Amino acid sequence: MAVAFTREEDYEAQAADLPDRPISPHPNLVTASGLAAIEAELAAARAAYSAAQAEGGVAADRTAMARATRDLRYWSARRASAQLMAPEGDLQTVQFGRTVQIERDDGRQQTFRIVGEDEADPAKGSISYVAPLARALLGKSVGEVATVAGAEVEIVAVR
Repeated sequence: MAVAFTREEDYEAQAADLPDRPISPHPNLVTASGLAAIEAELAAARAAYSAAQAEGGVAADRTAMARATRDLRYWSARRASAQLMAPEGDLQTVQFGRTVQIERDDGRQQTFRIVGEDEADPAKGSISYVAPLARALLGKSVGEVATVAGAEVEIVAVR
């Protein structure tokens, strides 16, 4: 059969068959700002779902409804599994939620905050606690050295 004779509904049905967003197998640790971001995403997903239903649901736009349903499932699951964490104890120890400054072998210094997976954004200075760099630094103190990808980094400051 030629493509010219393919029904438009077939393309729409394929577009509406969206796979679920993958959910991490790691504990869903979040900072206070991360929890607020998840709640904002959940509210947006609820609003998108309501809007898709108001526009006629599946009959009007299967893709919009599928996307809204998928996002609502994802953010509902992430909110239900969220574990609010706050750093405790020694201010010199790298912990979840703290900001860490490191110095690399070549003298470059980098600063980032260790956060949950959903709020991690390296371009904005935050990395996930399951990232290799964060895992190498967690529990270490100012002045200690960690090896990451074959290179050493020294912890210069923790805030």
